[in-house]
Amino acid sequence: MIMITVAFLLGLILCLLLGVPYVDLVRKRLFNQYIKDVVPEGHLQKSGTPTTGGVFIVGAIIISSIITLMLAQKLNTTAFIILITLFFYTLAGFQDDFLKIKGKANKGLSAKGKFLRQVAIALLPALFVTLGHYTSVTIGYNSYELGWFYPILAVFIITGASNAYNLTDGLDGLAASTGIPTFLGCTIIAELLGAHEIAIISATVAGALLGFLKYNKSKAQIFMGDTGSLAIGSLLGTLAVIGKFEFALIVLAGIFVIETMSVIIQVISFKTTGKRVFKMSPIHHHFELEGWSENQIVVRFALLSLFFSAIALLSFLALYYGWV
Repeated sequence: MIMITVAFLLGLILCLLLGVPYVDLVRKRLFNQYIKDVVPEGHLQKSGTPTTGGVFIVGAIIISSIITLMLAQKLNTTAFIILITLFFYTLAGFQDDFLKIKGKANKGLSAKGKFLRQVAIALLPALFVTLGHYTSVTIGYNSYELGWFYPILAVFIITGASNAYNLTDGLDGLAASTGIPTFLGCTIIAELLGAHEIAIISATVAGALLGFLKYNKSKAQIFMGDTGSLAIGSLLGTLAVIGKFEFALIVLAGIFVIETMSVIIQVISFKTTGKRVFKMSPIHHHFELEGWSENQIVVRFALLSLFFSAIALLSFLALYYGWV
Protein backbone atom coordinates (compact mmCIF):
# COMPACT_ATOMS: atom_id res chain seq x y z
CA MET A 1 0.00 0.00 0.00
CA ILE A 2 2.97 2.34 0.53
CA MET A 3 3.87 2.26 -3.16
CA ILE A 4 0.21 2.81 -4.08
CA THR A 5 0.15 5.92 -1.91
CA VAL A 6 3.44 7.13 -3.39
CA ALA A 7 2.06 6.61 -6.91
CA PHE A 8 -1.12 8.55 -6.14
CA LEU A 9 0.74 11.47 -4.55
CA LEU A 10 3.34 11.62 -7.33
CA GLY A 11 0.58 11.69 -9.97
CA LEU A 12 -1.18 14.46 -8.07
CA ILE A 13 1.90 16.61 -7.45
CA LEU A 14 3.37 16.22 -10.94
CA CYS A 15 0.05 17.09 -12.61
CA LEU A 16 -0.27 20.21 -10.44
CA LEU A 17 3.32 21.24 -11.23
CA LEU A 18 3.26 20.47 -14.96
CA GLY A 19 -0.08 22.22 -15.39
CA VAL A 20 1.26 25.67 -14.55
CA PRO A 21 3.76 26.05 -17.45
CA TYR A 22 1.58 24.05 -19.87
CA VAL A 23 -1.54 26.17 -19.37
CA ASP A 24 0.59 29.29 -19.84
CA LEU A 25 2.14 27.81 -23.00
CA VAL A 26 -1.14 26.87 -24.70
CA ARG A 27 -2.64 30.28 -23.91
CA LYS A 28 0.27 31.97 -25.66
CA ARG A 29 0.15 29.53 -28.58
CA LEU A 30 -3.66 29.83 -28.83
CA PHE A 31 -4.31 26.08 -28.58
CA ASN A 32 -8.01 26.78 -28.10
CA GLN A 33 -11.12 24.62 -28.18
CA TYR A 34 -13.80 25.29 -30.77
CA ILE A 35 -17.28 24.45 -29.56
CA LYS A 36 -19.80 22.52 -31.66
CA ASP A 37 -23.01 24.25 -32.68
CA VAL A 38 -25.07 21.28 -31.41
CA VAL A 39 -24.46 21.81 -27.70
CA PRO A 40 -26.45 23.69 -25.05
CA GLU A 41 -26.21 27.44 -25.60
CA GLY A 42 -24.22 27.97 -22.40
CA HIS A 43 -21.26 26.08 -23.90
CA LEU A 44 -20.67 28.70 -26.57
CA GLN A 45 -19.06 30.98 -23.99
CA LYS A 46 -16.37 28.30 -23.52
CA SER A 47 -15.13 28.75 -27.07
CA GLY A 48 -11.50 29.79 -26.98
CA THR A 49 -10.64 27.90 -23.78
CA PRO A 50 -7.24 26.20 -24.19
CA THR A 51 -7.30 22.47 -24.90
CA THR A 52 -4.83 19.52 -25.12
CA GLY A 53 -4.57 19.43 -21.31
CA GLY A 54 -4.17 15.69 -21.69
CA VAL A 55 -0.52 16.34 -22.52
CA PHE A 56 0.43 17.20 -18.96
CA ILE A 57 -2.00 14.68 -17.43
CA VAL A 58 -0.41 11.84 -19.39
CA GLY A 59 3.05 13.28 -18.76
CA ALA A 60 2.36 13.15 -15.03
CA ILE A 61 1.01 9.59 -15.28
CA ILE A 62 3.96 8.24 -17.25
CA ILE A 63 6.68 9.96 -15.19
CA SER A 64 5.15 9.11 -11.80
CA SER A 65 4.42 5.54 -12.93
CA ILE A 66 8.01 4.94 -14.03
CA ILE A 67 9.44 6.42 -10.81
CA THR A 68 7.13 4.42 -8.55
CA LEU A 69 7.51 1.21 -10.55
CA MET A 70 11.30 1.52 -10.31
CA LEU A 71 11.08 2.07 -6.54
CA ALA A 72 8.82 -0.98 -6.25
CA GLN A 73 11.00 -2.99 -8.66
CA LYS A 74 7.97 -3.61 -10.87
CA LEU A 75 9.11 -1.85 -14.05
CA ASN A 76 8.56 -4.88 -16.27
CA THR A 77 7.34 -5.72 -19.77
CA THR A 78 3.70 -5.55 -18.70
CA ALA A 79 4.15 -2.01 -17.39
CA PHE A 80 5.95 -0.94 -20.58
CA ILE A 81 3.15 -2.30 -22.78
CA ILE A 82 0.56 -0.37 -20.76
CA LEU A 83 2.53 2.89 -20.85
CA ILE A 84 3.41 2.57 -24.54
CA THR A 85 -0.25 2.01 -25.37
CA LEU A 86 -1.14 5.10 -23.36
CA PHE A 87 1.52 7.13 -25.18
CA PHE A 88 0.31 6.16 -28.65
CA TYR A 89 -3.33 6.87 -27.77
CA THR A 90 -2.18 10.28 -26.53
CA LEU A 91 -0.54 10.96 -29.89
CA ALA A 92 -3.73 9.95 -31.72
CA GLY A 93 -5.80 12.22 -29.50
CA PHE A 94 -3.35 15.10 -29.92
CA GLN A 95 -3.51 14.73 -33.70
CA ASP A 96 -7.29 15.01 -33.50
CA ASP A 97 -7.09 18.10 -31.27
CA PHE A 98 -4.39 19.71 -33.43
CA LEU A 99 -6.50 19.36 -36.58
CA LYS A 100 -9.39 21.07 -34.79
CA ILE A 101 -7.09 23.89 -33.67
CA LYS A 102 -5.53 24.24 -37.11
CA GLY A 103 -8.91 24.24 -38.85
CA LYS A 104 -10.43 26.58 -36.23
CA ALA A 105 -13.46 24.31 -35.97
CA ASN A 106 -14.62 21.33 -33.93
CA LYS A 107 -13.66 18.93 -36.70
CA GLY A 108 -10.54 16.83 -36.36
CA LEU A 109 -9.89 13.31 -37.58
CA SER A 110 -12.69 11.60 -39.46
CA ALA A 111 -14.67 9.05 -37.46
CA LYS A 112 -13.15 6.29 -39.60
CA GLY A 113 -9.61 7.63 -39.24
CA LYS A 114 -9.93 7.93 -35.47
CA PHE A 115 -11.43 4.45 -35.13
CA LEU A 116 -8.71 2.81 -37.24
CA ARG A 117 -6.02 4.43 -35.10
CA GLN A 118 -7.74 3.26 -31.93
CA VAL A 119 -8.01 -0.32 -33.17
CA ALA A 120 -4.42 -0.43 -34.43
CA ILE A 121 -3.03 0.76 -31.09
CA ALA A 122 -5.34 -1.52 -29.07
CA LEU A 123 -3.88 -4.52 -30.91
CA LEU A 124 -0.62 -4.05 -28.99
CA PRO A 125 -1.96 -4.96 -25.51
CA ALA A 126 -4.52 -7.37 -27.01
CA LEU A 127 -1.83 -9.44 -28.74
CA PHE A 128 0.48 -9.16 -25.73
CA VAL A 129 -2.14 -10.85 -23.55
CA THR A 130 -3.04 -13.38 -26.25
CA LEU A 131 0.56 -14.41 -26.92
CA GLY A 132 1.03 -14.77 -23.18
CA HIS A 133 -1.80 -17.33 -23.22
CA TYR A 134 -3.99 -15.30 -20.86
CA THR A 135 -7.02 -15.69 -23.08
CA SER A 136 -9.63 -16.79 -20.57
CA VAL A 137 -12.24 -14.55 -19.00
CA THR A 138 -13.77 -14.98 -15.57
CA ILE A 139 -17.46 -14.43 -14.88
CA GLY A 140 -18.37 -15.14 -11.28
CA TYR A 141 -16.66 -18.41 -10.31
CA ASN A 142 -16.46 -19.66 -13.88
CA SER A 143 -13.64 -19.18 -16.39
CA TYR A 144 -14.08 -19.41 -20.15
CA GLU A 145 -11.21 -19.97 -22.56
CA LEU A 146 -11.62 -17.77 -25.65
CA GLY A 147 -8.39 -18.57 -27.49
CA TRP A 148 -7.87 -16.41 -30.56
CA PHE A 149 -11.27 -14.79 -30.12
CA TYR A 150 -9.84 -13.02 -27.08
CA PRO A 151 -7.92 -10.29 -28.98
CA ILE A 152 -11.18 -9.28 -30.68
CA LEU A 153 -12.82 -8.89 -27.27
CA ALA A 154 -9.76 -7.05 -25.92
CA VAL A 155 -9.72 -4.55 -28.79
CA PHE A 156 -13.46 -3.98 -28.31
CA ILE A 157 -12.98 -3.30 -24.59
CA ILE A 158 -10.06 -0.91 -25.07
CA THR A 159 -11.56 1.08 -27.95
CA GLY A 160 -14.97 1.05 -26.27
CA ALA A 161 -13.53 2.42 -23.03
CA SER A 162 -11.60 5.06 -24.97
CA ASN A 163 -14.71 6.30 -26.76
CA ALA A 164 -16.91 6.08 -23.66
CA TYR A 165 -14.55 8.26 -21.64
CA ASN A 166 -14.28 10.64 -24.58
CA LEU A 167 -18.09 11.03 -24.67
CA THR A 168 -18.14 11.81 -20.96
CA ASP A 169 -15.67 14.67 -21.38
CA GLY A 170 -18.33 17.29 -22.05
CA LEU A 171 -18.52 19.48 -18.93
CA ASP A 172 -15.93 21.22 -16.79
CA GLY A 173 -14.51 18.64 -14.40
CA LEU A 174 -16.85 15.82 -15.44
CA ALA A 175 -14.38 13.36 -16.98
CA ALA A 176 -11.82 13.88 -14.22
CA SER A 177 -14.23 13.70 -11.28
CA THR A 178 -15.97 10.56 -12.58
CA GLY A 179 -12.64 8.97 -13.50
CA ILE A 180 -11.09 9.24 -10.03
CA PRO A 181 -13.39 6.69 -8.29
CA THR A 182 -13.13 4.36 -11.27
CA PHE A 183 -9.34 4.28 -11.28
CA LEU A 184 -9.23 3.96 -7.49
CA GLY A 185 -11.48 0.92 -7.86
CA CYS A 186 -9.14 -0.49 -10.51
CA THR A 187 -6.23 0.08 -8.14
CA ILE A 188 -7.78 -1.94 -5.32
CA ILE A 189 -8.90 -4.80 -7.58
CA ALA A 190 -5.50 -5.02 -9.30
CA GLU A 191 -3.70 -5.02 -5.94
CA LEU A 192 -5.90 -7.84 -4.64
CA LEU A 193 -5.17 -9.84 -7.80
CA GLY A 194 -1.46 -9.38 -7.27
CA ALA A 195 -1.07 -7.20 -10.39
CA HIS A 196 1.03 -4.64 -8.53
CA GLU A 197 2.29 -2.79 -11.62
CA ILE A 198 -1.28 -2.26 -12.77
CA ALA A 199 -2.32 -1.04 -9.31
CA ILE A 200 0.56 1.45 -9.28
CA ILE A 201 -0.23 2.85 -12.74
CA SER A 202 -3.93 3.09 -11.91
CA ALA A 203 -3.15 4.98 -8.70
CA THR A 204 -1.06 7.53 -10.59
CA VAL A 205 -4.03 8.16 -12.91
CA ALA A 206 -6.36 8.81 -9.97
CA GLY A 207 -3.82 11.24 -8.52
CA ALA A 208 -3.23 13.00 -11.84
CA LEU A 209 -6.97 13.40 -12.44
CA LEU A 210 -7.37 14.92 -8.99
CA GLY A 211 -4.57 17.36 -9.79
CA PHE A 212 -6.14 18.18 -13.15
CA LEU A 213 -9.35 19.30 -11.43
CA LYS A 214 -7.48 22.39 -10.23
CA TYR A 215 -7.29 23.49 -13.86
CA ASN A 216 -10.48 21.91 -15.19
CA LYS A 217 -13.11 22.63 -12.53
CA SER A 218 -15.71 25.25 -13.46
CA LYS A 219 -14.81 27.67 -14.98
CA ALA A 220 -12.15 25.59 -16.71
CA GLN A 221 -8.73 27.07 -17.43
CA ILE A 222 -8.05 24.22 -19.86
CA PHE A 223 -9.81 21.17 -21.36
CA MET A 224 -8.16 17.75 -21.49
CA GLY A 225 -9.28 17.41 -25.11
CA ASP A 226 -9.15 14.17 -27.07
CA THR A 227 -5.45 14.14 -26.15
CA GLY A 228 -6.51 13.23 -22.64
CA SER A 229 -9.92 11.61 -22.92
CA LEU A 230 -9.06 9.08 -25.66
CA ALA A 231 -5.82 8.17 -23.88
CA ILE A 232 -7.21 7.87 -20.35
CA GLY A 233 -10.23 5.92 -21.55
CA SER A 234 -8.00 3.51 -23.46
CA LEU A 235 -5.82 3.13 -20.36
CA LEU A 236 -8.90 2.12 -18.37
CA GLY A 237 -9.66 -0.62 -20.90
CA THR A 238 -6.02 -1.70 -21.13
CA LEU A 239 -5.70 -2.08 -17.35
CA ALA A 240 -8.84 -4.25 -17.27
CA VAL A 241 -7.62 -6.44 -20.14
CA ILE A 242 -4.08 -6.97 -18.90
CA GLY A 243 -5.22 -7.15 -15.26
CA LYS A 244 -7.85 -9.77 -16.20
CA PHE A 245 -10.85 -8.02 -14.64
CA GLU A 246 -12.61 -7.35 -17.95
CA PHE A 247 -16.17 -7.90 -16.77
CA ALA A 248 -15.72 -6.03 -13.50
CA LEU A 249 -15.03 -3.01 -15.71
CA ILE A 250 -18.66 -2.97 -16.85
CA VAL A 251 -19.71 -2.00 -13.31
CA LEU A 252 -16.59 0.00 -12.43
CA ALA A 253 -17.07 2.16 -15.51
CA GLY A 254 -20.85 2.24 -15.11
CA ILE A 255 -21.10 6.00 -15.56
CA PHE A 256 -19.23 5.81 -18.88
CA VAL A 257 -21.40 2.90 -19.99
CA ILE A 258 -24.51 4.99 -19.28
CA GLU A 259 -23.13 7.93 -21.27
CA THR A 260 -22.37 5.66 -24.22
CA MET A 261 -25.71 3.87 -24.09
CA SER A 262 -27.55 7.20 -24.08
CA VAL A 263 -25.91 8.05 -27.40
CA ILE A 264 -26.66 4.62 -28.89
CA ILE A 265 -30.30 4.75 -27.74
CA GLN A 266 -30.70 8.28 -29.08
CA VAL A 267 -29.33 7.38 -32.51
CA ILE A 268 -31.36 4.16 -32.84
CA SER A 269 -34.56 5.86 -31.70
CA PHE A 270 -34.16 8.80 -34.07
CA LYS A 271 -33.26 6.66 -37.07
CA THR A 272 -36.09 4.16 -36.53
CA THR A 273 -38.90 6.39 -35.23
CA GLY A 274 -37.77 9.94 -35.94
CA LYS A 275 -38.13 10.71 -32.22
CA ARG A 276 -35.52 11.45 -29.58
CA VAL A 277 -35.53 9.73 -26.20
CA PHE A 278 -33.36 12.44 -24.61
CA LYS A 279 -33.35 16.17 -25.20
CA MET A 280 -29.70 15.76 -26.16
CA SER A 281 -27.05 13.08 -25.83
CA PRO A 282 -24.72 12.18 -24.20
CA ILE A 283 -27.02 12.18 -21.23
CA HIS A 284 -25.21 14.91 -19.27
CA HIS A 285 -26.44 17.37 -21.91
CA HIS A 286 -30.01 16.11 -21.38
CA PHE A 287 -29.79 17.08 -17.71
CA GLU A 288 -28.37 20.47 -18.67
CA LEU A 289 -31.45 21.13 -20.79
CA GLU A 290 -33.60 19.89 -17.90
CA GLY A 291 -32.26 22.80 -15.89
CA TRP A 292 -29.50 21.20 -13.84
CA SER A 293 -26.46 23.43 -13.38
CA GLU A 294 -23.09 22.22 -14.63
CA ASN A 295 -21.80 21.83 -11.06
CA GLN A 296 -24.89 19.83 -10.04
CA ILE A 297 -24.34 17.39 -12.90
CA VAL A 298 -20.64 16.98 -12.17
CA VAL A 299 -21.17 16.36 -8.44
CA ARG A 300 -24.06 13.93 -8.97
CA PHE A 301 -22.29 12.02 -11.73
CA ALA A 302 -19.13 11.81 -9.58
CA LEU A 303 -21.17 10.39 -6.70
CA LEU A 304 -22.80 7.93 -9.09
CA SER A 305 -19.34 6.89 -10.31
CA LEU A 306 -18.31 6.38 -6.69
CA PHE A 307 -21.41 4.23 -6.18
CA PHE A 308 -20.58 2.05 -9.20
CA SER A 309 -17.00 1.63 -7.99
CA ALA A 310 -18.22 0.61 -4.53
CA ILE A 311 -20.65 -1.94 -6.01
CA ALA A 312 -17.90 -3.36 -8.24
CA LEU A 313 -15.51 -3.66 -5.29
CA LEU A 314 -18.10 -5.27 -3.02
CA SER A 315 -19.01 -7.76 -5.75
CA PHE A 316 -15.36 -8.53 -6.39
CA LEU A 317 -14.62 -8.99 -2.68
CA ALA A 318 -17.66 -11.25 -2.27
CA LEU A 319 -16.35 -13.51 -5.02
CA TYR A 320 -12.70 -13.20 -3.99
CA TYR A 321 -13.33 -14.24 -0.40
CA GLY A 322 -16.14 -16.65 -1.20
CA TRP A 323 -18.85 -14.71 0.62
CA VAL A 324 -21.44 -15.86 -1.93
